Amino acid sequence: MSSVLGVSVGAGAVRMARPHTANPHGHIEAHSFDLQTIPVGEQTVEELAAEAIGVTLETTPDISATAIAYRGEQHARAVRAAMARQQLTNYELVPEVVAALEFAQSTGDIRGISSLVVYDLGSSGLTVSVVDTQSREVRYSERTSDISGDYLDSLIREQQIASGRIAHPPDEEGLATLDGLCREAKEQLSTNTAVALPSEQGLVLLAQENFESLIMLAIESSARMARDVITRSDRPVHGVLAIGGCARIPLVARVLERWMGVPVIVPDSPETVVSRGAALLARPVRPAQPEVVAATGALDPELSPAWLSTPPKRRKREISGAVLTVSALAVVAAIGLGLGYGPQVLQRDSHSEGSPSAPTTTPARTTTLSPQIAVAPATPTETPAESVAAPPPRRVTTTDPPPPAPGPNTIVVPGLPPIVVPTIPPEVFPFPPPPPR
Repeated sequence: MSSVLGVSVGAGAVRMARPHTANPHGHIEAHSFDLQTIPVGEQTVEELAAEAIGVTLETTPDISATAIAYRGEQHARAVRAAMARQQLTNYELVPEVVAALEFAQSTGDIRGISSLVVYDLGSSGLTVSVVDTQSREVRYSERTSDISGDYLDSLIREQQIASGRIAHPPDEEGLATLDGLCREAKEQLSTNTAVALPSEQGLVLLAQENFESLIMLAIESSARMARDVITRSDRPVHGVLAIGGCARIPLVARVLERWMGVPVIVPDSPETVVSRGAALLARPVRPAQPEVVAATGALDPELSPAWLSTPPKRRKREISGAVLTVSALAVVAAIGLGLGYGPQVLQRDSHSEGSPSAPTTTPARTTTLSPQIAVAPATPTETPAESVAAPPPRRVTTTDPPPPAPGPNTIVVPGLPPIVVPTIPPEVFPFPPPPPR
């Protein structure tokens, strides 16, 4: 039979809760949970929570789901990092406010309340949130560390030292021991009228009346803060849900009800409300499906898409053919260059042998440009989406003028420049007169 686990990670302790039924739903009794509290020692609370969850899962293999409550994003990142170091993945994170609402709705404590103030006074601070119980949306929230359970413990410690019954501890270890006694006295005064606890430095003696006078200003400041949060949220509220270890103090509920004017609900064992609500929200986490890759065998190019097919390997024959083709093109280009520049070289040599002459001018190439089409700007009546596509560009060709036709004294030999035979005028070399007859 499977079970679930809910965990709350507080500053002073890690609390775990397991419901007696595997998948609780609907109304549930507040005491139908197995609870476990682990005080925080020298290590960080996130590391302690991860180790405790790992040990619990090892010793109780029937746990199929784990939900861990977190206070904020920074708290959630620290919890994820600690769980990753323990190599734990089958868990989910839920907000503390949502977990508290889940438990209060399951027990029926907030039945008929649509807008609620969640007053969470723990060892490290106070968090006040205005929540819509139907959508579970947090309308407004504030947190302060000026009012906390540790601060109330310090008030008791200073009062006991000031009374002269207890000497001030000489070192940090003795101070921590005295703080633990003051915390125990505070917890006992939530149900008793007086408490007496012996210690090495003396007797911790405190009555409930004196205790309430010590913490009255702090509790009233917390009630004022809760009222300011309601004002800033601009939402009417119909009740206050007081949770956390300090909610056990009877003075807290009385002061809140007097300042808020609405009913104050304090569940049984308010310090474990978040862990029990997280257990009710725990669901198995579906593991990620790993990608299946064939160990052997290549992909069929006919059955696989083009982007999955591997490119074909180029063979040596194809490379040799490409080299031969490039070599043949180089030889043809060399022959063409020789035939093209050969006549010009011969012509330059023939000119250099004679007298210097004027440089030869070649007619310039003429380029025919196609007329451009001018597009008139769009008028206001035209839509911006309409556009006129320009015509495709025409290919411009250049042609050399045909060579002049050879004259009557020109001898044309293929492969050689035209040879012009000069014409000698008769006045230079006159013909001899005819002989007499």
